[in-house]
Amino acid sequence: MQTPLAVEAVELGKYIENGLGTHEGRLDILRDLNLQVSSGERIAIIGSSGSGKSTLLALLAGLDSPSAGKVRISGTEISSLDEDGRAALRGRSMGFVFQSFQLMPALTALENVMLPLQLAGRKDAKERALSALERVGLGQRLGHYPRQMSGGEQQRVAIARAFAPQPAILFADEPTGNLDEHTGERIVELLFGLNARQALPWCWSHMI
Repeated sequence: MQTPLAVEAVELGKYIENGLGTHEGRLDILRDLNLQVSSGERIAIIGSSGSGKSTLLALLAGLDSPSAGKVRISGTEISSLDEDGRAALRGRSMGFVFQSFQLMPALTALENVMLPLQLAGRKDAKERALSALERVGLGQRLGHYPRQMSGGEQQRVAIARAFAPQPAILFADEPTGNLDEHTGERIVELLFGLNARQALPWCWSHMI
């Protein structure tokens, strides 16, 4: 039996209606997009601002619903699931790294990384979080809050949070967009290094 693709999009489309019930003036963000990502494969989605990169990642991850077409994650069609089912699939299978870090300001670095593990009911949440923060070089910053960290350090916490559950798929939406060039290069090197250890498929958006 053939192994299902890690990520598959079939004739995917996303548009905003003009409210008039006609195609005139309809804004097509994505149209008839087909994509296949195999296990262990890494792809970069490159385009200018407003070209639909973040929209595509949101559709692939089940964070948004398509106007047309289908998305399958490891053979499961996302549109066949309700919101709770999509959330469970994300918690089980996906890791996310965002441009804006998305850390909880009232939680420490350790608590931010532990949170998704605890929500998933992992009994080893603290051990996994500690290990992940050590891997990104923040073993000495466990008790620090986001406001006490640089942008690069905050993004490393976000990366640790994404990798700690050992997801099947990683989505990275312009993960260096809020960082200076030097820090951004270090973050990309870190992402590639961690990814090489786990060999998980990776969809990465990047602005040109």
